[in-house]
Amino acid sequence: MNSDFWHSTSIVVAIALAAIAGSGARAHDHDHPELNGWYQSLHSGKGPCCDGSEAKRVDDADWESKDGHYRVRIDGEWVDVPAEAVVDGPNRAGRTMVWPYYLDGHPKARCFMPGSMS
Repeated sequence: MNSDFWHSTSIVVAIALAAIAGSGARAHDHDHPELNGWYQSLHSGKGPCCDGSEAKRVDDADWESKDGHYRVRIDGEWVDVPAEAVVDGPNRAGRTMVWPYYLDGHPKARCFMPGSMS
């Protein structure tokens, strides 16, 4: 095979791998390792947030606040966030995040940290 074929193929593979790596919405920002300790320190009334599982970043359209209560869409399902799951303190990452767990196949919020809606 010629070198143009291999060059084109390697570019396509690199783009595909970058898309796959970028598709997982992870809370830890690998561009800001200085926040790692902060992520590890987060906890709610339900316990530590970072227990080895990653948070999901939440788009502005996928969470809401009404009368002091939060709702968040996890895997396409709207979930009421219990007050004890809300993480107190400033959000140093700026993005809304949820640490989900699953009960009977349905998502629940173990930790939830609102961001600034933009």
